[in-house]
Amino acid sequence: MKPKNYKYLTLITVFFVTVLLVSNIVSSKITNIWPFTFDAWTILFPLSYIFWDILTEVYGYKQSRKVIWMWFGAALLMSAIIIIVGFLPAATDRPYQESYQNILWLTPRIVLASLIAYFAWEFSNSYLLAKIKIWMKGKKLRIRTIWSTIIGQILDTWLFVFIAFAWVFEPSLLLIILISNYIFKVWVEILFTPLTYLITHKLKKSEWEDYYDHQTDFNPFKVN
Repeated sequence: MKPKNYKYLTLITVFFVTVLLVSNIVSSKITNIWPFTFDAWTILFPLSYIFWDILTEVYGYKQSRKVIWMWFGAALLMSAIIIIVGFLPAATDRPYQESYQNILWLTPRIVLASLIAYFAWEFSNSYLLAKIKIWMKGKKLRIRTIWSTIIGQILDTWLFVFIAFAWVFEPSLLLIILISNYIFKVWVEILFTPLTYLITHKLKKSEWEDYYDHQTDFNPFKVN
């Protein structure tokens, strides 16, 4: 069967991967926006949830799985380049080598944390969205996206924060970051649910697609 050509799948994929890569880099900054204390990743990262819900809802689990692996490859390449460049000798008149190491050398650890946490969350989230869509016969998208986030973010947030920042920050700050991350991400998902619903509805009409994973192999390692 000839693969279907989608109008917007490539654009969504590029946007999704870009948001995740930028999030990995800015996560080295801890910010305080009352009453929340969290890494700057949290500001951008909810955008990926929104587009992930759209991706799975419209195009199905198989397309989502391909996009996850694209991001994995891009994130690993980015980390390798940051590490290699960090080991290169700095120019004698360049005084910022230490600053580079202090900020960007935390990125590979953050990427590792996000790979593990996102792998666990995204595949479980996509699986839940795809299965519940079949169970609910494609209805109640709002309920499906919100509850998959509430459940999935427990797994994602705790794994990411502990792997990325354990032994970097004091336990008290680590706990604050954990709680703030979780609450902020869930509320952003809830607040943006109407936008998710609107974009999903328009994409389904434009792409002539509303995929149901009735016979999908949900093995996360099967890309083709």
